[in-house]
Amino acid sequence: MSRVHDTAADRVPRARRDREGVGTVNSSGGVPAPHTLRDYALLADGERGALVGPRGDIVWMCAPAWDSDAVFAALIGGPGWYTVAPAEPFVHGGYYEQGGLIWRSRWITTGGIVECREALAVPGDPHRVTVLRRVMTVDGDARVGVRLYPAAGFGRRPLSEPRRDEEGRWTGRAGELYVRFTGAPGAEPAGPDHPGLHAELRLAAGTHHDLVLELSDRPLPAPEPAERLWRATGTGWAARVPDLRGALGVRDARHAYAVLSGMSGPGGGTVAAATTSLPERAEEGRNYDYRYVWIRDQAYIGQSAAATGPYELLDGSLRFVTERLIEHGPGLAPAYTATGGPVPDQRTLDLPGYPGGFDVVGNRVNRQFQLDVFGESLLLIAAGVRHDRIGAEAWRAALIAADAIEAHYRDGDAGIWELHKDRWAHSRLICAAGLRAAAAAAPAGSAGAAARWAALADRIVAETAADSLHPSGRWQRSPSDPRVDTALLLPALRGALPADDPRTTATLRAVRADLVQDHFVYRFRHGTRPLQDAEGAFLLCGFVMALAEHQQGDAVEAVRWFERNRAACGPPGLYAEEFDVAQRQMRGNLPQAFVHALLLEAATTLAGAD
Repeated sequence: MSRVHDTAADRVPRARRDREGVGTVNSSGGVPAPHTLRDYALLADGERGALVGPRGDIVWMCAPAWDSDAVFAALIGGPGWYTVAPAEPFVHGGYYEQGGLIWRSRWITTGGIVECREALAVPGDPHRVTVLRRVMTVDGDARVGVRLYPAAGFGRRPLSEPRRDEEGRWTGRAGELYVRFTGAPGAEPAGPDHPGLHAELRLAAGTHHDLVLELSDRPLPAPEPAERLWRATGTGWAARVPDLRGALGVRDARHAYAVLSGMSGPGGGTVAAATTSLPERAEEGRNYDYRYVWIRDQAYIGQSAAATGPYELLDGSLRFVTERLIEHGPGLAPAYTATGGPVPDQRTLDLPGYPGGFDVVGNRVNRQFQLDVFGESLLLIAAGVRHDRIGAEAWRAALIAADAIEAHYRDGDAGIWELHKDRWAHSRLICAAGLRAAAAAAPAGSAGAAARWAALADRIVAETAADSLHPSGRWQRSPSDPRVDTALLLPALRGALPADDPRTTATLRAVRADLVQDHFVYRFRHGTRPLQDAEGAFLLCGFVMALAEHQQGDAVEAVRWFERNRAACGPPGLYAEEFDVAQRQMRGNLPQAFVHALLLEAATTLAGAD
């Protein structure tokens, strides 16, 4: 992903004009104030996702698809939100029901306890999103305020002409989206400043009330009872998420699996994150759109599923990656939309952005060449072979990936961190790992191809050692960059060279010595600045360190790494890309799929240690 374009030329101009109501909460329904990222929970159904804050405010959702324009854009300062919360003072909490993405907001008020059960209806419909919210009085009576302001097109097209039918359901349009809102017959239009609906619910102790919001790019079908939708959603999640009883940190491992499942569409693609434009570091200009599927990340997700089982996520990853390889061959892009389309060019929206962030959609990754995606694809296919999950199409894709490596392994590429073009050691070594794995997994009758790939892997490792082996004996980033990089631990984990190879152990020692702070790890050093001044610790790398220590036989140190980085989340148990160690805050888009994938892989792998 485009993670480091940190030059003045790459920084996106920010809309700084004052906007009435932005950043405030008021009685007339102003835009919900932003929260720290650790406070947001994810609702998802595979086709799209929503973020809900601790005050009952859904402030982010794109519809009908992950990469569609947002209909709730308050997270980045735009119009569009949907709030359900007590109408009296409260303190907030919440938790996920085990084995899925059904969230329970929980508020202790001055008069009692109120909960709101929240989910996107499962199974997801590619054209229609259904937001389920069930308000429940746990203790005492309650007054609950409802504020619904759908605004399609990142806020440009608010709800128009809402009408109440004979059944008390509200219907209208928000741009091209059809809107239906059930459960608030007494709502009133909010007014011209924020077109939408206001309502107040009064609930007696021990009762509940259902709200159902539907948004679709097609005319809506007949409504379904809320009880039926909730039953299908609970059943759907129970079927998706395994118990993972053998994993380390089983609760978080199951939750990571649920997050990945919720972010994976029927075509097998898993979006990198649900959001765009959230700052990796405040005011540093690193704000990107991650609502797309990265081939590398998809391979990580497949590897985690291969280590964990069952294999639905592995099957989806294999399907998505092999289809892209067969379609695009050596022109394989680093990332695609969830349906396999091209990632659009980057543009800005003229919105204030999340504090410290910007308002970027699209991604410049669509113009990059990344060599390592071919190696990762081979590693994924080999994992599929080990579990007997592939057919002839996957083997055809493996031949394409291997040929692409042979043709281009000496070329410069953008690398795992998507920087300037260079002959990155990680890219070449991960291709060697992929070739070795593919050679070992080659079907009967493919001895010639397997031998050729094994020889090519040997040649790539030898050439990389000739120009990217540091005088100290460790791997360095590239022929022209002598720094150590935590990504250089991955090739040994994936089999490019043995765990006891002196270059493997020297690289691990160098990472420990130069890139670690309080059992969090950074990717690489940015010049002479202290690590924490340049960026946050990288949680993906923290779980890679756990796996590397495990590979070296140090089970205690591996678990220390696992547990330290597992703690770098908020109450909903979601992980962003980076973690600010000093402030204990998450940085970057949310939730970051590859972090959950490596957590899941580490949870399973470490559980096998004595």
